[in-house]
Amino acid sequence: MTHRLPIRVYYEDTDMAGIVYYANYLRYIERARSDWVREIGIDQLEMKASGVVFAVRRVGADYIAPAVFDDLLEVRTWPTSISPARLVMTQEVCRGETVLFRAVVTIVCINSAGKPCRLPAKLRSIAA
Repeated sequence: MTHRLPIRVYYEDTDMAGIVYYANYLRYIERARSDWVREIGIDQLEMKASGVVFAVRRVGADYIAPAVFDDLLEVRTWPTSISPARLVMTQEVCRGETVLFRAVVTIVCINSAGKPCRLPAKLRSIAA
């Protein structure tokens, strides 16, 4: 199950060289993860109200090729590993079929005290 989110590169996304500033790729993949979570039926505001939030534990990123102003990109997101306490996802930012950026992101849940807790049942059920 691959989630796809279109992203247009705006001038504000670029650096002095005219290419997408490296940190913006992290913003793009964050947006795509939030959209994916919403699409599978998890309400992050309800989670927060119950004292649980998602937290990024680890990101391994590869910058493969540059994106530039006005490019139409697509962020592709899919889970690669789900356990009761951890979700590992692969995310790619592509221009057409060309992969420009790839990240492997580990997500956990923490409670209001900052302690680890189980992922929501709806998310864990994807692995079943």
